[in-house]
Amino acid sequence: MPQWFHDSGDCLTLILHVQPGAKKTAVAGLHGDALKIRLAAPPVEGRANEALLRFIADFFHVPLRDVQLKQGEQSRHKRVEVRGSLVDPASLLG
Repeated sequence: MPQWFHDSGDCLTLILHVQPGAKKTAVAGLHGDALKIRLAAPPVEGRANEALLRFIADFFHVPLRDVQLKQGEQSRHKRVEVRGSLVDPASLLG
């Protein structure tokens, strides 16, 4: 099982390495034990975190309220929880 996510039924935990200020928002592959995501948003006033949560909610087809940043608000290394998604997290790499 990949190290960058843990699925416990209705709750999915993602370990992410985030690179803000990129040209476009996209998954960039693996970065150690984390999934690397490039964000078009700048890392100011929480904009990158907001963009990240919106990107994750859209990908997993859940409302924004079902995606929570659990760790790493001021860091590139983040832990995000997604509730109620039926989407396979491994498809982020596909």
